[in-house]
Amino acid sequence: MRPVPNWAVATAAAAPVLLVAGWTVAEARQPAGYDPIRDTISELAGQDATDAWIMVVALVLLGCCYLSVAAVLHAAGLPSRFLLAIGGVATIALVAFPRPPVGGSVSHGVAATVAVLALVLWPAGSALRLPRGHDTAHPTRPEPPWAFRRAVGLSTTLVLLALFGWCAFEVTSGSRTGLAERVTAVAVSLWPLLAVVSARRAHLAWSVGAATPTGPAVGVVPPDPLRPTQRPDRLA
Repeated sequence: MRPVPNWAVATAAAAPVLLVAGWTVAEARQPAGYDPIRDTISELAGQDATDAWIMVVALVLLGCCYLSVAAVLHAAGLPSRFLLAIGGVATIALVAFPRPPVGGSVSHGVAATVAVLALVLWPAGSALRLPRGHDTAHPTRPEPPWAFRRAVGLSTTLVLLALFGWCAFEVTSGSRTGLAERVTAVAVSLWPLLAVVSARRAHLAWSVGAATPTGPAVGVVPPDPLRPTQRPDRLA
């Protein structure tokens, strides 16, 4: 099992902080007409925003946080890590296609949609990749980290999809687009942190168990909770 480095935990924790701090500082620099309940985060980095560089830097650093976590969170599996990385790249791409002063931007809309969908779907991918927590046919199979259990991962994606649906509704026919976008953005930025903490705790627990010479058999290393159990027909 590969350990989760300390810097990965710090990077994951920095993601929501950068996001909230970025829009808070950027909002303070906007004219009085800007309404965070109605207006979007993208407008803070738009072509006509005051000191747009503040939100631009925050979005770039946020995307880098997602990419860094995807690079080291081996427990999630390649499909989920790929989705998380796509979310990071698309978040950075938002600043390459800033929102124009009037009307919308197809490129900006595509980048925003890809970023949100990738960050919404990656918890379900990691849950499907890892083994089931409790299997009566294999009672010795260890529980996977709680963030990667099927019920948790799938439920997380369902909640995030509901928030994404709220955003879509507000964009098309609502008046609280900014609020919906902010709630969704914070929610998707928190899950990488929870996943990293979960994987790190599982690794620490496994390391302690592997080093402890007690149990049903002396010197037997407990199963790795972050690695799928091999099927019996593949052990031969």
